[in-house]
Amino acid sequence: MLGYYLDLALRSFRSARGLTALMVLAIAMGIGASMTTLTVLRTLAADPIPGRSESLLRVQLDVGPGRSYVPGKEPDEQLTRADAEDLMKARRATRQAMMTGGGLAIEPGADAPGAPKPFVVDARYTTADFFPMFATPFRFGSAWSAADDDAHAPVAVISRSLDDRLFGGADPVGRTLRASGGDYRIVGVLDDWQPVPYFFDPNVGRFRRTEDVFVPFTTSLDRKLSSNGSMRCWGDSSTVHPHDREAPCSWIQYWVELDTAEDRAAYLDYLRAYSDQQRAAGRLERPTNVRLRSVTEWLAYKRIVPEDVRLQVWLAFGFLAVCLVNTVGLLLAKCLRRAPEIGVRRALGASKRQVFGQFVVEAGAVGVAGGAGGFALAALGVWLIRLSATTDHARFVHIDAVTFGTTFALALAATVLAGLLPAWRACEVVPAAQLKSA
Repeated sequence: MLGYYLDLALRSFRSARGLTALMVLAIAMGIGASMTTLTVLRTLAADPIPGRSESLLRVQLDVGPGRSYVPGKEPDEQLTRADAEDLMKARRATRQAMMTGGGLAIEPGADAPGAPKPFVVDARYTTADFFPMFATPFRFGSAWSAADDDAHAPVAVISRSLDDRLFGGADPVGRTLRASGGDYRIVGVLDDWQPVPYFFDPNVGRFRRTEDVFVPFTTSLDRKLSSNGSMRCWGDSSTVHPHDREAPCSWIQYWVELDTAEDRAAYLDYLRAYSDQQRAAGRLERPTNVRLRSVTEWLAYKRIVPEDVRLQVWLAFGFLAVCLVNTVGLLLAKCLRRAPEIGVRRALGASKRQVFGQFVVEAGAVGVAGGAGGFALAALGVWLIRLSATTDHARFVHIDAVTFGTTFALALAATVLAGLLPAWRACEVVPAAQLKSA
């Protein structure tokens, strides 16, 4: 029966090409606009580390001066060096990582392909647990160890793109990287790794490419490497360097890995006790105010997804609704034109259910055609977004299999829904009246 209905639908399309084209175009435009904006939203709101986002948590302490304390205000998003190092030494979590962004001037060796001139790359100063915590894939070698952190070892992990640039993609493990006047022994090369959004340090960019060089945090302090990102200092900070342990400056991001809800509760209790202890010792001035936020909670708190993107999605689906209303009108007009045909079918024995099914299948066929056109328009829209690159996130937007399936499912569901009223009107046609008028 479905094949018969599809054959009737194709015959109907050929007999009213203009009207059919208008319906397909309306659906395609509505679906194309909706799926383009929805694809952007999915990219920006995606889980950047699936399967681990609930066990990785951002640590926050209220470390600021007491005179500017505001009850109920969120604690500082970053830690001082003293607090971060104390938490690291306690080792109360399964894994923990302190980090900040930075920059290095790469000085290629004479044996590098083409002997390129020195250039600057983004860097991250962190601890050994960073790599297993964030499930970074390795192309060559591996991460450094906790012993390297303690020994302030001059080691580095580099990105695949930097390996390609400096060593032509060959295995560079064991070779020397010259950067900002110092030598680093390369211990590993990351494979392609691009968390979107850049959740663990949005201060250096919410949608940005992964840094090219990773070095131990302790080594960065020894070599006085410059840092990037936000830094907040208070009190008399002019007599010390912001990176010194005793400096009243918050600039370090701190993440922990906790496997269970019980572990999370225990760590939160530990943070409260630590804050109480530091306040009693005179280091912290504000009342205890701590937070532990998972990756998903952290992204929601930071409002990573721009509000204008959400607004665009609502506007696009509003446009789709207008397109569906127009499609309903066109289907009704088509139904009225075919009233004599429907009357003849009913007189020959077709039931109301069969007529209703015929028109629903016809609407679904329009939806499939509109879905194909909508997918083409969505692909064009995504290509234009990536081409324009007017925002940081534009280069990460892409069409995938989920978008493909969602496009056709949405188009089919929308047109079937739009076709219910015309189908109901069609099955209500009175055969006798149509035959008499004929």
